[in-house]
Amino acid sequence: MENKEKPVNGKAIPLHRIWTIVGITALVLVALLLSWKAVQVFLFILAGVIISIYFHGFARLIGRTIKLAAKWSLVASVLINIAFLLGISYLIGSRVANEAVQFSEQVPDLIADAKKYIQQTETLKSVYQKLQSSEMLQKVTPILSGFFNSTLGFFGDIYVVLFIGVFFTATPEVYKKGMVKLLPAQARDEGRRIIDLIAGNLRSWLKGMLFSMFVVFVLTSIGLLSLGIELWLILALIAGLLSFIPNFGPVMALIPAVLVALSQSPTAVLWVVLLYSLVQLVESNFITPLVQQELIKTPPALIIISQVFTGIWLGAWGVVLATPILVIVMVLIDELYIKKQDIK
Repeated sequence: MENKEKPVNGKAIPLHRIWTIVGITALVLVALLLSWKAVQVFLFILAGVIISIYFHGFARLIGRTIKLAAKWSLVASVLINIAFLLGISYLIGSRVANEAVQFSEQVPDLIADAKKYIQQTETLKSVYQKLQSSEMLQKVTPILSGFFNSTLGFFGDIYVVLFIGVFFTATPEVYKKGMVKLLPAQARDEGRRIIDLIAGNLRSWLKGMLFSMFVVFVLTSIGLLSLGIELWLILALIAGLLSFIPNFGPVMALIPAVLVALSQSPTAVLWVVLLYSLVQLVESNFITPLVQQELIKTPPALIIISQVFTGIWLGAWGVVLATPILVIVMVLIDELYIKKQDIK
């Protein structure tokens, strides 16, 4: 049987080579489609890696403090964190749970009160109507809807992430060696170095974020308690947790606080907005520069761009993990492209 050939630019290409190219192209397209559909799995893996980095980072601190072997430091790290969570749950868990239930029950009434107050105030009514008809609101709505639609299953996803984090914490070297083996033999040493560099940068970023979250929680608790705002503990906890999300987190934390304050008095709303603005001012101008001595410096504009992009594409998990994704991408670009160009 003759091997038919197709003439291309005056040259003949064997038919089997054409079929090979078509087959490879089809496989690449299928792989890209599967990657697109399964991208949330990679986000779960990244979240599990961050949990593992936290436990191992805390274990290093224990090992340096009391000169304990690495294996036992890791065990101590896990046990101390479990004991801490159980202790917090025992001390304030019932209060937080009661306030959370109370807040969730009050949300419809709080929203109704807010709408009623807006309709009664001409200035706010005018601003509200302009926002409803503005193009800005139309652009922001898909981002918010994507975020909150994904959030419906967010707490269910945490169950999966915790299991992934536990396995990564127990045997991180197994997974690291597996990733390195996927690389060509000549690139494995560099791959191992880059993985360690990414882990170090994520560890530094995580230390800074945890410190920032704790400070925001403490300052917000003191402020809300001083203002006599109801449900102050759950509101401060929300503010501390959402400060994990740069830029958008503080704004999201302000919404429930304003709703609760509005149920008390319009003056309380002004004080709450002022309090949250001051806390954000302290966090962005004093805490962040302080912790950036330990952080990989990420330009604020790039963080916002990555949050918008990942929020539209990936929903809640994309917004939450936008900064660590950016940290990883910056390390890869710096190590695999910029430094090589500088050498050339």
